[in-house]
Amino acid sequence: MTRQSPSLTEPQYFILAALMEGPLHGYGIIKAAEQVTDGRLRIAVGTLYGALERLERAGLVAAGDEEIVDGRARRYYRLTEDGTEALGREALRMRSAAAVVLGRAREAGVAPA
Repeated sequence: MTRQSPSLTEPQYFILAALMEGPLHGYGIIKAAEQVTDGRLRIAVGTLYGALERLERAGLVAAGDEEIVDGRARRYYRLTEDGTEALGREALRMRSAAAVVLGRAREAGVAPA
């Protein structure tokens, strides 16, 4: 029997999604998540680095290259294979959950918002 991993939070989900196209530094992750959600999700810096730390401990992201920009270290994070799998599982879980609600709305004659 395989152990089911817990659901990702919305910020964690979009952090992983932002890393699908390749490694990004913190500010790049914030901007990518904001862009893919059409500005709906704005991840605060404290939220980002707390989430990245938890995702790194879980093996879903890995810290990679680091560079110095304007005297400050800029660390890049990348999605791991486990992170890619977790992101895919979460996307399927959310799709299934949405299908339940949308199906019930159709049966009740209610248009989803």
